[in-house]
Amino acid sequence: MDPEMQKMKEVVLVYLDRSGGLQKFVHDCKKYNDSKQSYAVYRFIISINPSDIAELDATLGNYILHNPLQAAQIFQSVCFVAIKTLSLIEQLQTEAQISILLKPTHLPPLPSYVLSLSAYPFNYTSQRFYMSEGIVIAMGTVTKYTQGARFLCTEETCPFSEGFRCIRVHCPGATESATVRTDFVCSLCSSPLQEDMKFRVLGDKQIVEMIDAKILNALKGYSNDKSHFRIQAFTVFLRDELANKMTIGNHYRIIGIPACVQNGLQATACIEVNSVQLYKPNGPSFVSENFKYLLSLTSSSCWRFTAVLANIFASQVVPPGTYNTLKLAILLSLVQTCEKENADYLDLLIVTSDTLIIDRLLNYSLCLLPRGIRHPPSSEIFPSVSKDKHGTGSASIQACSAVLAKGGICYIGDLSSYKKDKLELLQSVLESRTTTVFIPGKKYGEEADQQVTVSVQTNFWSFVDVDSSSKKHIQKENFLIGQMDVSLIPVNLVDGFGLLIYNEFPSGRLSSPVVHHILKKAINPEAMLYKVSQQFRTQDYEEFILFARNLHVELSSEAESLIQGYYLASRRVRRDSIHGSTLSASALKILISLSKAHAKLSLRRTVLEEDAVIAVLLLESSLTIKHGTSALCVAPNPLFPFDLSDENSLQQRDIYLMQCHHQLLKFIAAYSPGIHISTNE
Repeated sequence: MDPEMQKMKEVVLVYLDRSGGLQKFVHDCKKYNDSKQSYAVYRFIISINPSDIAELDATLGNYILHNPLQAAQIFQSVCFVAIKTLSLIEQLQTEAQISILLKPTHLPPLPSYVLSLSAYPFNYTSQRFYMSEGIVIAMGTVTKYTQGARFLCTEETCPFSEGFRCIRVHCPGATESATVRTDFVCSLCSSPLQEDMKFRVLGDKQIVEMIDAKILNALKGYSNDKSHFRIQAFTVFLRDELANKMTIGNHYRIIGIPACVQNGLQATACIEVNSVQLYKPNGPSFVSENFKYLLSLTSSSCWRFTAVLANIFASQVVPPGTYNTLKLAILLSLVQTCEKENADYLDLLIVTSDTLIIDRLLNYSLCLLPRGIRHPPSSEIFPSVSKDKHGTGSASIQACSAVLAKGGICYIGDLSSYKKDKLELLQSVLESRTTTVFIPGKKYGEEADQQVTVSVQTNFWSFVDVDSSSKKHIQKENFLIGQMDVSLIPVNLVDGFGLLIYNEFPSGRLSSPVVHHILKKAINPEAMLYKVSQQFRTQDYEEFILFARNLHVELSSEAESLIQGYYLASRRVRRDSIHGSTLSASALKILISLSKAHAKLSLRRTVLEEDAVIAVLLLESSLTIKHGTSALCVAPNPLFPFDLSDENSLQQRDIYLMQCHHQLLKFIAAYSPGIHISTNE
């Protein structure tokens, strides 16, 4: 035997012993031995740390990284000797029956080990380990493939006509026909080989489509990034224990071996995955110095910092001081985004006649998040099913705008442009945060129909054009005070959105600053029109929102009592004799979500009464638009009754909000007397 090969086998044994791999291998052998059943192939998974192996023997480390299939044969030989020496599996006859899958814990952090389909050249012929990452945009159903099979020579006098000498095992990137077919010949006598079907070993296989995360920049609809790049989806094969380890819409890092799969005249680049890791980028651990300074200047009040934030936000799109309520709602929705189950969602529905300006403002805001998706009208909002394009005939669930916006915002545009069935589906998703994909069994080669539930973890933004909606239907005449006509949209769908916002300017009466801003931007789109645009850049807001949304906040007992008191009082006040309370059951969740969002936006970890007051005023304003005013009787623009031009105006706003707080406490005492709330003079 080659001395170098012998040395590598010895190093393999030492590594397995030191890493605990040998103990796991013995345990796996025991399970095979206890079954008392003969298999064509005995499959073993061995976790390897390339760094540790390279320290033991550089040649073996290099072999594993650059010739993993040949390295697996070295491990196969060592494992066979171990099984025979220790009598671990009595049924095992030949070395060919052992199938070794090497799973590297990581790869060297060097560019040559990173594979990207958006970069050239794409070396899919090297058959070595690469690391890649991307977002899952399509997932097939789990099907079966042949892990290994036993073949016998048809010539009875040939030694290969019995035993386990002719074993075929699946190799990375190989199709089913490469493992089992009818034209194999004996390597000893050239007679035809015939498969012994009793010993065929089947495993699970799942085909997944992934795409580079750069695709998110292309789906925002607007971006400051002017660079051009090529994006192409790539196919990933998940086998056996890795099947169903991915979730559609998630971002993963994978380690695998690239290959080229031939399907008729078409060749597809793919990756045979060995390990999967969910990728969660760390948010910034700081905010800009300008924001810190602003926070210190406004520290005397719990309301001032967020007021100034909203006042100067998106000065690249609208003048400071305009659309303040809407901009505050946008900021609250942005910081209330995450990929956790049962998260506090905050959806926005905007009633407006200034659709162009609102569209620009929402588009700009989308780009502040890594996952802000503008839904293109030509595609589906929610997952759909189609036939797998790799020739298997199985079903493949395709991602969509809502799934790609996981942990972010899905902006779906004008709500009145969607048909009834789409609106009903949207309403169902807003209520349950899940959607169900139906897969008919007959169409996709399955025995039974399947239903796959997909989680939808995103905030939805939309708007309704009051001018166009008023032309499409006859308006109601019996309006209550403060109520607006949004009857074009189903009532339950409107209730599904957390907030209904009406922008400040009446139809056709844009304020002078907005008109001047639009004209100046039309002349010079790149111009910085305001000093605050230079002090608080878009990048600063990006970092601020990513930092704020990762804050973990807790409700204080005072805030909780205020929210609960308002909710119970409103349910008593907002009711009619036919339908009962007009306050939806989700209102309590919305109040909590708004309160937490305002605390995050204020960079606090505790939700105070002051946060709850803002939440109540926003929700009460939203309810007034839907159902008319109540006994609480808030002003049309309760959060920004004054133009914020100086410190005096901020002081006036604080006094006004304190009065609102006192009015709210009186409302709770009158209509929800069972709730005890301590009041401060």
